[in-house]
Amino acid sequence: MEKNRWLIALSAIAIHLSIGGAYAYSVYKNPITEQMGWSTTNVTIAFTIMMGLAGFAAALFGSLVEKMGPRKSAIVAAVLFGAGQAGAGIAILADSVVLYWLTYGFLSGLGMGIGYIAPVSTLVKWFPDRRGLATGMAVLGFGSGALITAPVATFLMGAVGISNTYFILGLSYFTLMFLGALYIAPPKESQSLQYGNTSVKIKALAQMSAREAVKTKHFWMLWTMHLINVTAGIMMISIASPMAQEIVGLSAAAAATMVGLMGLFNGGGRLLWAAASDYIGRQNIFIIFFVIQIIAFTTLPFTTNILLFQLFIFLVVSCYGGGFSNLPAFASDLFGTKQLGVIHGYLLTTWSLGGIFGPMIVTLVHNTAHSYIPVFYLFSVLIGFSLMIALWLRYDINKIKKQQKTLSFSMPVHKK
Repeated sequence: MEKNRWLIALSAIAIHLSIGGAYAYSVYKNPITEQMGWSTTNVTIAFTIMMGLAGFAAALFGSLVEKMGPRKSAIVAAVLFGAGQAGAGIAILADSVVLYWLTYGFLSGLGMGIGYIAPVSTLVKWFPDRRGLATGMAVLGFGSGALITAPVATFLMGAVGISNTYFILGLSYFTLMFLGALYIAPPKESQSLQYGNTSVKIKALAQMSAREAVKTKHFWMLWTMHLINVTAGIMMISIASPMAQEIVGLSAAAAATMVGLMGLFNGGGRLLWAAASDYIGRQNIFIIFFVIQIIAFTTLPFTTNILLFQLFIFLVVSCYGGGFSNLPAFASDLFGTKQLGVIHGYLLTTWSLGGIFGPMIVTLVHNTAHSYIPVFYLFSVLIGFSLMIALWLRYDINKIKKQQKTLSFSMPVHKK
């Protein structure tokens, strides 16, 4: 029986929705510090390990994911992530911070990295006519996971305690990921051709192995663009609440509401920007990202209107989310689907580095200048640099397409 590609997409969403629950980590901080007496720093280290490891795990195990296939890889991810979450409950019962780091941090981080890339290259193969939409749907699940997990975890901690909450969620994540893994599979050749023969099919510039791709300037141009986009987005996410209170006098309650809405723009941006890229091109989407962010970062220091201030923040966060959903589709446009999982994994090292650089830069600048204003100027320069790279990459892509078109017209037709 042939599989349905929309159910494949649903399976990918189930996997990403589960690992995306990790973004709700802030709801655990106060309950754990209050009940266990652990320092805020020690509790935060677990999240830092998980997020830092996730991006590098995607790079390290990308080739293994390609060899194992999406089903086995997703099952491995389900076991690791589910065990990491449930193991955190054991760490709470044992009152062991180190065990908490090893379970919630290390095991969950490995599961998240593998689970993130496992379905993506498969989805691209199922949707050659809608690469952006396909990856956008999956990554929307990742961005939206916290919206579901946060209220559920908060309710469970009040009802059954912290350790039982981790046990319940760990089992739930494993079940959802395992069910998604059972259905997901690459398309048969007949199905791939069926979906590929459409008016909007996007051809790759080349079919490259991961080793070949990393030797090209296009790989490093895309890597640099995404690194700066991720760094800017994570910087904004990490300081949104205190920054809004300091600059435009937003109340703590209003700032908390704003943070919740940022989650919607993060998730929504992943789907909408990716879907739009199928029609106007991934290279143009990144150019739009950087134009929006240059306007936002140069305008924010002078913005006194609270609604306008929040609108700029929402736009920056939507570009951050959209970057993640466009990344694998853009990589498939440039390098094909031959080893997309590995290439995507290498590109996701920007995720870990951005998670380190974003908060580090803003903390250093704020501690030095005692103001968030210089942060905007610094990121305006970085985003301007990214815009130049994006324009250069678009020029290169159009040039190569023109050459390929000319070559195809000039090739002789052999009659039998």
